Amino acid sequence: MALFGLFNREKKEKLDEGLEKTKEGILGKLTRAVAGKSKVDSAVLDALEEILVTSDVGVTTTLRIIDRIEQRVAKDKYVGTDELQRLLREEIASLLAENGNDGASWRLDGQKKPYVIMVVGVNGVGKTTTIGKLAHQFKAEGLKVVLGAADTFRAAAVDQLKVWGQRADVPVISQGMGADPASVAFDTLQSAIAQSADVCIIDTAGRLHNKTNLMNELSKIKNVMKKHIPDAPHEILLVLDGSTGQNAFEQAKQFSAATEINALAVTKLDGTAKGGVVIGISDQFKIPVKYIGVGEGIEDLQLFDRKAFVDSLFG
Repeated sequence: MALFGLFNREKKEKLDEGLEKTKEGILGKLTRAVAGKSKVDSAVLDALEEILVTSDVGVTTTLRIIDRIEQRVAKDKYVGTDELQRLLREEIASLLAENGNDGASWRLDGQKKPYVIMVVGVNGVGKTTTIGKLAHQFKAEGLKVVLGAADTFRAAAVDQLKVWGQRADVPVISQGMGADPASVAFDTLQSAIAQSADVCIIDTAGRLHNKTNLMNELSKIKNVMKKHIPDAPHEILLVLDGSTGQNAFEQAKQFSAATEINALAVTKLDGTAKGGVVIGISDQFKIPVKYIGVGEGIEDLQLFDRKAFVDSLFG
């Protein structure tokens, strides 16, 4: 099954706009750092290291990038500062490729019907909104979608998902606040199977104050799903707020310890200079970024395309 159609000019322009502050944070600072210098030396690399860290690429990933550039500079003997941007662009693209970030390859497995997505993430990162936008875009592709309101810890979460269900014109299975999340997931899959749905998306609670409880709850939801579909969920999608920078790293660490995350959605990249978090989190946790949010519009949740992303940062 195709996913969200072609990466067209309008999407690229929105991506460029959404990453503008991150681009300025990296390229603007880099231009100022190399002003008056002709050769990439230790002082230039030190400046580049600081630029990447302050752009929330993360220390570990930054050091990997710097090490790779140092090796290329040593190999080529003389590298001018005018070539540094090209080297940086190539190394970031290489890191993203190594971690499976290739938008062109994302497809829903048509053999898995319904394709079950369990969505996790703390409150406030845009988790429910991301689910709503995904439902809208899947529906626009002609797919039948069913949503499950298993974030029963907050009444607002159930109500918000119902609003998105109405917007996207897709059914939402719910039992209200305080219901057993696993029971909601069970009913949702049962309904999705009965309706011959193509995609089933389950919302979950995002409490991190007690990791043991979180782990137990997510495990219970997964085990209940397997009673209907043995290999469900097919995708466990962690939603992170890109504007929180290093806090997003900590959330990724906590959720990765609690369950087997195999895809990331990084939201709220528009209006922040911390877009480097996309590079760092994917590299550090070896989890591909599948979606990025570059605006509030319903079409502004984009399938992540590493080539378009790097082009927007350095184009």
